[in-house]
Amino acid sequence: MSLETRTDDGWATTRFVVLGFGTAGYACADSLIQAGAEQVVVLDDRDNAALREKAQILETLGATITLGPGSTAELPKEVDVVVTSPGVPPHAPLLAQAAERDVPIWSEIELAWRLRDPANAAPWLCITGTNGKTTTVQMLTAMLAAAGHRTVAAGNVGLPLLEVVMDPEPYDVIAVELSSYQLHFTHSMSAHSAAVLNLAPDHVDWHGSMEAYAKDKGRIYENCQIACVYNVADPATEQLVVDADVIEGCRAIGFTLGTPGPSMVGLVDELLVDRAFVEQRATSALELATIEDVNPPAPHNVANALAAAALARSFGVPATAIRDALRGFRPDKHRIAHVAEVAGVNYVDDSKATNPHAAQASLLAYDPVVWIAGGQAKGATFDELVIAARDRLRAVVLLGQDKDVIAEALERHAPDVPRIVIEATDTGAMEIVVGEAAKLAQVGDTVLLAPGCASWDMFANYGARGDAFAEAVHRRGRV
Repeated sequence: MSLETRTDDGWATTRFVVLGFGTAGYACADSLIQAGAEQVVVLDDRDNAALREKAQILETLGATITLGPGSTAELPKEVDVVVTSPGVPPHAPLLAQAAERDVPIWSEIELAWRLRDPANAAPWLCITGTNGKTTTVQMLTAMLAAAGHRTVAAGNVGLPLLEVVMDPEPYDVIAVELSSYQLHFTHSMSAHSAAVLNLAPDHVDWHGSMEAYAKDKGRIYENCQIACVYNVADPATEQLVVDADVIEGCRAIGFTLGTPGPSMVGLVDELLVDRAFVEQRATSALELATIEDVNPPAPHNVANALAAAALARSFGVPATAIRDALRGFRPDKHRIAHVAEVAGVNYVDDSKATNPHAAQASLLAYDPVVWIAGGQAKGATFDELVIAARDRLRAVVLLGQDKDVIAEALERHAPDVPRIVIEATDTGAMEIVVGEAAKLAQVGDTVLLAPGCASWDMFANYGARGDAFAEAVHRRGRV
């Protein structure tokens, strides 16, 4: 089957099943209708007023929508391609049936790649990793825009990628954030350049093993054209580059918080420098920015900036644009965000740190720390984090469903660090947490919300958790 572009006649004779009718599923179905697919069938086990309203729109355009329990139990007989929404695991019954029948399964990223118009297709600069993806892709977008390019952040952040590739006004370049879910069923993408920021256990229940999770992350490098950007401090990311089948001439480019070697970007004293995309990289480096230009200048955020800079430089962005973009960049809420200083203590919201790897990076940016942690651990362990951060911990305040998992790691590796366990689970729990943290903190300390866990046991999402923290801090400041 040849379906390489939206102008290919193959679309008009192809029958599609779209699994899932969330944001991604709707975008997939709508795009397939626009592309002239012969048949578009959408299946979702959910059924509510909002979904039915969206279904009516697509049904008037010719799609068939089936909602409600059991709708995804059986794959229709007449189907050529299944397009699956992110988050649907490979072992889901309908996907398992498709695999048994050798029916191709595409992610919405695969569909977006195939729907590009080759005459106007913008290059993709792609980013994945366990942590830091969104901040890095936003930094990259700012760098590209500062260089005068029409660009946008898309994929797992910002606009759905399908909306971008179907836009009649073409972009110069697209900054694409990709999750492991999205990459699993992505087969033919060929990024201009791509980066894997880091690898740590996450979503292992979905992928089946850490090895499978890493392999899916590594798909981002397949068919890469110009540069495969890896983390020098995380050898597993470099191994993914080694294992990838790339376009001839594609280079491996490292980013490091140390002094960079040739074909790397890194730090020299207080400077971010490029030894990858300069002619005399064996003997010289190009200054891109200073550490003070990165906000906040926490080590893991400087690493994000270096990864973004490597991708930008692979696309020819000048150093001045990288510097200007970093000076003006501010991360989204709940990402190592300074909330307030109260009674000489700094309060920082990193509610987005929803796994131990992210929490560890945040903890290593501050010293000493009163750490607020807990929530849904998703099967993760905290021993490595506690060992790495124990010398920085003034105290720990724990809350949430899996607080005991963290408490046990503290007992094993940092038994002398004071800790308080909050049993409350109602909406006022964060008020208690902040109050206890304030009692434990000393002047010059940082009270850090870096839960290392998901928020759904107590909050609607990590944003609501961070907002509750910030509100409690501000109320304390007004007392």
